[in-house]
Amino acid sequence: MNEQKKRVVILGGGTAGWITANLMATHWKDKGFDITLVESPDIGTIGVGEGSTPPLKGFMDVIGVQESEWMPECNATYKVGITFRDWSTKPGFTEYVHPFLAQPDHFSVPAFFHNSFLRRKGIDLEGHPDHFFLATEMIRQKLSPVAPEHFPFEIAYGYHFDSGLLGKFLARVAENKGVKYKSATVNEALLDPQGNIRCLKTAEGETLEGDLFVDCSGFRGQLIQQTLGVPFQSCADSLFNDSAVVFATEQEEDYAPHTISTALKYGWAWKIPLTNRNGNGYVYSSRFVDDDKAETEFRAHLGLLESDAEARRLKFKVGRVQQHWAKNCLAVGLSQGFIEPLEATALDMVQETVTRFIESYNNGNYTDKYRQEFNDRISARFDAVRDYIVCHYRITSRTDTDYWMANGSNEKISPSLRSILMSWMAGKNITDELLDQKLDVYFPNVSWNCLLTGKGIYPTPDQLRPGNELANQYKMEDVREFIRRCALNFRPHLEQLALLKR
Repeated sequence: MNEQKKRVVILGGGTAGWITANLMATHWKDKGFDITLVESPDIGTIGVGEGSTPPLKGFMDVIGVQESEWMPECNATYKVGITFRDWSTKPGFTEYVHPFLAQPDHFSVPAFFHNSFLRRKGIDLEGHPDHFFLATEMIRQKLSPVAPEHFPFEIAYGYHFDSGLLGKFLARVAENKGVKYKSATVNEALLDPQGNIRCLKTAEGETLEGDLFVDCSGFRGQLIQQTLGVPFQSCADSLFNDSAVVFATEQEEDYAPHTISTALKYGWAWKIPLTNRNGNGYVYSSRFVDDDKAETEFRAHLGLLESDAEARRLKFKVGRVQQHWAKNCLAVGLSQGFIEPLEATALDMVQETVTRFIESYNNGNYTDKYRQEFNDRISARFDAVRDYIVCHYRITSRTDTDYWMANGSNEKISPSLRSILMSWMAGKNITDELLDQKLDVYFPNVSWNCLLTGKGIYPTPDQLRPGNELANQYKMEDVREFIRRCALNFRPHLEQLALLKR
């Protein structure tokens, strides 16, 4: 290997920094890399990203951590999907679940595709996604997604967790893998004659030299943006939200394994169940409502108008850097970009960025040979996630505020998303469109169909006509019975969480 590419300096901790450290320490265990993470004691982390998608389980498997080791310590719960409430005003479609797929769904998804496709053609068939997926039944019955040994099917699931506690846990795992830790404030980065980062200077007088630097400094983008000057591409014209207000509330006696996303007047509110509390946040646009009015609306939503509970307020920018890997610097997490928390994609993007970087760096013999290919790949993923998120807003049927009307009439959407929506409205099979655009690897076909059907993007009821025998080839009672019997194999959510503590 190239002997000059051994010293890695990661600027910033939090979940992004420590996921990076763990992945690099695991994959480069025997490669002679010296990995140091430096974190300022004076700069806090955002600390509200408390939900994940299924790849987080894969990350834990890669670094060798069991659920019983980390979940109780991080107040974690299971997550099988996201319930969307009040995003649509169409009768029968004011709520739906975006499920994480389970292998048994392969038996019921054909019925979903068949029914939803023909309903778009004007045939009166059941097309609501909640009737076709195991995850929805798990949420209804408050079941854990951990499959017993006698049920040999893969069940995809994510987690909810305290992000501050998860960061601390991952820090210990990384240090056990040989990662060095420094508590210091970096106030300067020096470049070599070629424009690469040569070293970091700390307020404490230390010099941290490295061959590869990873920017996990959050929205500051201290290395990638401030030092190297990589431009930031905003997508504020298609995603209006730029603010959040956050509260914690008491946990109920029982709770289901899902995140709840409820549309409010100027954005949406999340509810994330942890074992010790609920995490709540209101994501909104400061262009349409001021901070005090948003907090008052959110307090009313939570029943906290008379409470003296203290709120946290956050500001963020949506978009991404033009290059995630520039010179000898890799940007990870908020420093590389942010596409708001609606589908909990932030940690998935961290994992994808670091894993693909390691792959490209290895294949290039620890050089920048595949840097452009890597940047194109990660940017494409960011843009695909952006379009899926934007679609939530663009297809809204809410018109109760200027915020929702602006979202529903916004024409500043990408050609990619425009083609998908035109295909759907024309009654075509959007599978072909997603395959042509190579988008199915980001959000699968099922997810796009759930998004569009869940919000009721169908002909109106008066436009529907009865189907013939061919159209009615799937009996909904058979689908329901199959899902019900699959669900018999799973423990209650709280019971499975209790088993982790033994």
